[in-house]
Amino acid sequence: MPQSTSEMDSRQDGLRQRSHSNNNDKDSGNHFHRSESTSSITTEDSHSHGHSINNDKDTSTYDITANGSRDPQSTITSSKTKHTLRPSFPAHTKPRESPLSSDAIFKQSHAGLFNLCIVVLVAVNSRLIIENIMKYGLLIQTGFWFSSKSLRDWPLFMCGLTLPVFPFCAFLVEKAAVHFHISKLSISFLHAIITTAEILCPVYVIERCHSAVLSGLVLMIYASTIWLKMVSYAHTNHDLRALTIAGEKIEAFSDSSNVEYPHNINLRNLVYFMVAPTLCYQTSYPCTTHIRKGWVLRQLGKLIIFTGVMGFIIEQYMNPIIKNSQHPLKGNFLYAVERVLKLSVPTLYVWLCMFYCFFHLWLNIVAELVRFGDRQFYKDWWNAKTIEEYWRMWNMVISSLHFRNLSEKSLEFEYTVYLFHNAVCEKNLK
Repeated sequence: MPQSTSEMDSRQDGLRQRSHSNNNDKDSGNHFHRSESTSSITTEDSHSHGHSINNDKDTSTYDITANGSRDPQSTITSSKTKHTLRPSFPAHTKPRESPLSSDAIFKQSHAGLFNLCIVVLVAVNSRLIIENIMKYGLLIQTGFWFSSKSLRDWPLFMCGLTLPVFPFCAFLVEKAAVHFHISKLSISFLHAIITTAEILCPVYVIERCHSAVLSGLVLMIYASTIWLKMVSYAHTNHDLRALTIAGEKIEAFSDSSNVEYPHNINLRNLVYFMVAPTLCYQTSYPCTTHIRKGWVLRQLGKLIIFTGVMGFIIEQYMNPIIKNSQHPLKGNFLYAVERVLKLSVPTLYVWLCMFYCFFHLWLNIVAELVRFGDRQFYKDWWNAKTIEEYWRMWNMVISSLHFRNLSEKSLEFEYTVYLFHNAVCEKNLK
C-alpha cells in the first residue's frame, strides 16, 4: 500500500512539471504580458525590519513570472520606449486630417474658439463703451425711467394691489359651479366679464394718471400675466368638469400627489398657481425638495447686474440715436436705413439681456422660492432652423399655454365652422 502511494505521488509530480514547462513555452512563444501571472518585485519581509530594499546599481522595477524568471515582455516594452526617443523612429505612422478640415472639424470640441470669441467680444465692446463715454459723457437720465411723477403714481400701485380680486372672483365662480351646478353658458359668461374687467382696469388707470413709462409697463405686464392665468384657470376647470361628468380621468404625472376635481377648487391651490412661474393651470405640479438660499442670492446679484447693463445700453446708446434721428418719411431714406442699422446692435444686446434676466434669472428665482419643479422656460432657440420653430422655443411659458389651451379652442371653433358650412351647402343642394 505505501508503494502504490509513492508511485502515484511521483506520477503527479511528473504531470505538474510537464504542464509547467508547457506554460513556459507558451509564454516565451507568444511574447505577451498577462497581469494575473506577473508581479512587480517587492520585499514584504523588509517591512518587518523597518526598511525597504534599495538597489543602488539598478533602481528600475521589472516584471517576473510565476516561476521567478524575468518577464521578456518588460524588456521589449522598455526597448520600445527607448526607440521612440531615437531620431530614427518614424513620427508619421498613419494618415491624419487637420483639425480644421471639413472631415474633422465637427468631430472635436470648439470650446477654446468659443472662449476666444467671448474675449474678443468683451474687448471690442469695452473699447466702444470707453470711447463713447469719453466723447459724450454719461447720458443716463432718470426721467425716462422714474420721472418726478413716479412718486405720485400711487393709483397704479393701488391698482396693482387690487388686481388679485379678479382671480378671487373667478374662484368664486368655480366654487359656485361645483356646489350650485350653474349652467355652462352662465359660467363662461361670468368668466368673460371678470377677465375683461381685469385687463381694462389698469389700462384706464394708466391713461388717466399719465404715469411714467416704467411704472405703466410693469403694471401692464403684471395685469397681462394675471389675465392669461385666469384664462387658463377657466379653461382647465371647464375641461375637468366635462371629464368628471363623462366619468373619465386625466393621466397624472408620476412622483406627485394628484388632486382630482373638484378638490382642487380651494384658495391654497389658486394662490400657488398665481405665484408659480407658469401660465398653464393644473391641479398639482412637480416640486423640488428644498430651497437653495445661496443659489437664490447669487441669481439676484446677477439679475441686478444685467438689469443695470440693459438700462445703461438704452440710455447711453439707444435714446441719443433716436433723438438725433429724423422722421423716416421726411428725411433721407439712406439716412434712415443707417439709423436703423446703428440701432440694431444695441437692440440685440438689450434683447439678450432682457431674455436672460426674465426667462432665466427671474423665473428660476420664483421657481426656487415656491419649489416649482418644471423649469423649462425656454429651449435652445439659438439652434432653431425656421422662424416658426424659433417662436415656439424661445418662450415656452406662452407656447405651452397656446398649444394646450388656445389651440384646442381654435380647432374646435374651426371644426364648428366647418360643420356649419357643410350643413349650409347640403341644404342649398337640396
